[in-house]
Amino acid sequence: MPDLLQQPLTWTNAAIFFAWVVVLLLVILGFVTYAIYFERKILGWMQLRIGPNRTGPLGLLQTVADVFKLLIKEDTIPRKADRELFILAPIITFIPAFVVTAVIPYSSTLISSDLNVGVLYYVALSGISTIGIVLGGWASNNKYALLGGMRSAAQMISYEIPLVISVVGVIMMTGSMNLNRIVEGQAGGFWHWNFLPQIVGFAVFVVAAVSELNRTPFDLPEAESELVAGYHVEYSGFRFAFFMLAEYVYVFAISGLTTTLFLGGWHAPFTFLDFIPGIVWFLLKFSLIVFVLIWIRGTLPRVRVDQLMGLGWRVLLPLALLNIFVTAIYMAIAM
Repeated sequence: MPDLLQQPLTWTNAAIFFAWVVVLLLVILGFVTYAIYFERKILGWMQLRIGPNRTGPLGLLQTVADVFKLLIKEDTIPRKADRELFILAPIITFIPAFVVTAVIPYSSTLISSDLNVGVLYYVALSGISTIGIVLGGWASNNKYALLGGMRSAAQMISYEIPLVISVVGVIMMTGSMNLNRIVEGQAGGFWHWNFLPQIVGFAVFVVAAVSELNRTPFDLPEAESELVAGYHVEYSGFRFAFFMLAEYVYVFAISGLTTTLFLGGWHAPFTFLDFIPGIVWFLLKFSLIVFVLIWIRGTLPRVRVDQLMGLGWRVLLPLALLNIFVTAIYMAIAM
């Protein structure tokens, strides 16, 4: 798809752009609905349970029923909460989660927006969601929610730094922050994919990404054992659904970004397989990343707060900085 943002503004282009946004939103909502279903089924399989199997054939309508239930539940706002901020927080959390997907290239032709600063665009907008989470905890006028919001701010800021720095090596090797150019630089087989020369950056990126998603073993902002439910404890109905929706949309976004930056995007692992459409390869790699995220959740226990912060500042940050220096030395020798 051509980059409509760089074309003259006409009614036709505006209609096409609007239609593309609607289609992308429906695709993402469909992913969220069935990512939850498959996560429950996979976790059930790992833990010798059955998982959803009653609502619809094979339980396929269970998540649809759960979403419908959330939408029709009573919307309650605590009497002493800051009403305006309480209402605004889920919106601030969700909108950046959806908007960052605009720069992910799904194939050589299926690109929403071919921005020269695609990596910077993703990092800048994804950080806004932290504000929504902190606002949700603050506006609830609840100590558990406030602690959850503060934890989230500390965690997401601490891990966003190594997350961004871990990508610098890829940018240095490619010479561009354009995600489409980064994928094009990985053509020619899996030995050209960035995860091999950038294995340290790849490892740091994956760990930091799991923490950014607030998923196990880094789900401390919503740890029910000590914070009841964390920053969204006072939310109900569709406002609670917005927070959960944002989390799974970020699973979509981070899986697409990992595929793009390190796993060759739409390129086949072997050149003789290039006859298979690029979107197929992208979806296979994307699905593998999603499965690994579910696998991690079903395997690892939650870490303590001091372990979380220590890992971010004492391990991941030095490794990410070391990766930049090693990449710079390698490029200087290679040139």
